[in-house]
Amino acid sequence: MDVVNRGQVRAFITKDTSTIRELLAPRNSVIQRQSLAEATLAPGAQTDAHFHPGTEEIYYVLSGEGLMAVEHEHRTVVPGDAIAIPPGARHQIRNTGMTDLVFLCCCVPAYTDDDTVMCASLL
Repeated sequence: MDVVNRGQVRAFITKDTSTIRELLAPRNSVIQRQSLAEATLAPGAQTDAHFHPGTEEIYYVLSGEGLMAVEHEHRTVVPGDAIAIPPGARHQIRNTGMTDLVFLCCCVPAYTDDDTVMCASLL
């Protein structure tokens, strides 16, 4: 059984400029087809707009508040919100609150920079 504690995972910056802690993925566990990461955006920060041609993604907001864009749709997101991002959908998220925006990112297949394509801002 693989159990990975958040405190034991080093944060890194992804291609979209978010700070990520990869909790479970092929790189650190027996998991082979998906990944689970925690992302943090400081107040006022946003990811760079991007899409994943071969990956579907779910964001789940843990704390803070933000503005989420998926293609041409924009929605305010708060703790408890889950956002579905289909493969190929351009997306971007901005922290609109006064505290860190923290959310989980689940990717199938597992996240890689190679499947991340940058695009024009949506926000």
